[in-house]
Amino acid sequence: MAERSLCADVLGFFRALTQKKPLEAEGEDSNFCRCLSTVDLVGLGVGSTLGAGVYVLSGEVAREVSGPSIILSFLVAAVASAFAGLCYAEFGSRVPKTGSAYLYSYMTVGEVWAFVTGWNLLLSYVIGTSSVAKAWTGTFDDLIDNVIAKYLMEHTPMDSPGLALYPDFFAAGLIMLLAVILSYGVKESAVLNTVFTAVNVAVLFFIIISGFIKGDINNWRISEEMILNATQLMANSSAQNETDFGLGGFFPFGLDGTLAGAATCFYAFVGFDCIATTGEEVRDPQKAIPLGIIASLLICFLAYFGVSASLTLMMPYYLLDSHSPLPVAFEFVGWEAAKYAVAVGSLCALSTSLFGVMFPMPRVLFAMARDGLLFKPLCFMSAKQSPVLATLSSGAAAAFMVLLFDLKALVDLSSIGTIFAYTLVAVCILILRFVAPSLVLSQFRGTLSPAVTPFLVMGLLRPPNRPTCRTSKNINIIIVVILFLVIVLSVLLSEAVDSLRRRELWSILLVAVLVLMLLLAVTIIWLQPQNAAKAAFMVPGLPVIPVLSFFINIYLMVQLGGGTWISYGVWMAIGMIIYFSYGVRHSVQQQRYRETRTLLNMAAPNGGAVHSAP
Repeated sequence: MAERSLCADVLGFFRALTQKKPLEAEGEDSNFCRCLSTVDLVGLGVGSTLGAGVYVLSGEVAREVSGPSIILSFLVAAVASAFAGLCYAEFGSRVPKTGSAYLYSYMTVGEVWAFVTGWNLLLSYVIGTSSVAKAWTGTFDDLIDNVIAKYLMEHTPMDSPGLALYPDFFAAGLIMLLAVILSYGVKESAVLNTVFTAVNVAVLFFIIISGFIKGDINNWRISEEMILNATQLMANSSAQNETDFGLGGFFPFGLDGTLAGAATCFYAFVGFDCIATTGEEVRDPQKAIPLGIIASLLICFLAYFGVSASLTLMMPYYLLDSHSPLPVAFEFVGWEAAKYAVAVGSLCALSTSLFGVMFPMPRVLFAMARDGLLFKPLCFMSAKQSPVLATLSSGAAAAFMVLLFDLKALVDLSSIGTIFAYTLVAVCILILRFVAPSLVLSQFRGTLSPAVTPFLVMGLLRPPNRPTCRTSKNINIIIVVILFLVIVLSVLLSEAVDSLRRRELWSILLVAVLVLMLLLAVTIIWLQPQNAAKAAFMVPGLPVIPVLSFFINIYLMVQLGGGTWISYGVWMAIGMIIYFSYGVRHSVQQQRYRETRTLLNMAAPNGGAVHSAP
């Protein structure tokens, strides 16, 4: 009897960890001011996505990875990013609440996964804020002959592994200044961001037009002989090491180089997800959020496409500068004065990027605190209807990091946090679209789940016309299988790439088997009945687009180094300690779950315990 009671307690504990949050939670009124328009959201999305990378990334990737075919690299990266963007757009339409991927996970896969997602988002936002602020001060310092860096290096040096060369007080002050501005009011902050974004877009438009005026189409047709001569000249130069510049033409590094460039360019489109955190601050979220996400991705693609095309037309790709490609390109065509416009645009881009990465951070922190998973005071709202304590606290954390740490070693951590959130949102879309109405109703009412019929293999191939608890359970199992197959396939494509190029039989057979199993699993999901509930925007091509989204995301995560994963493990361990020591005891949904079970047990015949269905 005691063993049965212990098993019931353990099972109840794990079931409580996967409690889902209903869309309209009791006692959770929105205190935010609904003042943002679609234009504000587009400005926020473009500003956070179209950062300093557009002024640097094009030159680096074109010179060493893709050549002129970088424009196709950006096209592939934009399509890959659009898969995640479409998933966010549907959730933004269905769930117009603050919290982004954290809230979507809470409603779909349960509390513990929601905390993991929110903790990942906080990681990416804190590191992103610190690194962008560092880049802003570095760009500004370059314009004044590095006066700030020289002074701080002389008077406050720090010579320890993992720490910065000097505490960047200028960057820390910039972060806290912006945190104060954000605390003052969201509408005023959004207007300032839109102005900076407009200046940035205007500068980029000038760069694109200039490139097409001064460009030469022959720079996309460079011969192999010219490449060999350039390589030999640079190898003989004492200032340059021998470099591989490919074979010339539009695809100097082949299709492999174009795809490798796309993997790097994918990170240039990270940032649009900040729009999804504005659900309680937008006038018409069901329409404005999907439109804002899609429009910002399209504008960013056109900007990256146009700048990279102009850059490779203005000068041969092998002469591009990896650090300052645009000023060097304008000097090459005789427009040296244009580099000042580039400097202004770069600072505006960094300003909007800093705003874009700081804006969602306190909102995720606020949502987690409101749910009781983080400390309650963080959900305090000011008279201006702004999460002031969450904003100032998150700003202080980012300022502390920029003062002490060497951020270059932490940037990959930011990528893990963002890509993990993208993956989980794609998974949640599949679960949400195939969930049975009875499960949604029980979740909304906070009652226990209805019984699930036994599993039958034929039920996968000949499902009923409407979703049931059994078909919903089948979808969950198949998604786990797909994730396992995608992880194995990503590791294989990453580690056995040489074997695949040599066409070794074992590698080809293994990849073929995994791909066939993946296609079978996707087909089975396609056969299952979908929930009839409609939204203002819905992801097309289900289940293909969500599956492609988390395949791309997991493949990119596999590429990160072992040291990054160790640091990530430490961060997640800290998060789990906070969750199990504080979040579990103070969770609003956990309290509701315990109250519901108590009421059902009291109402059960003869006072017997009520257990949820397996």
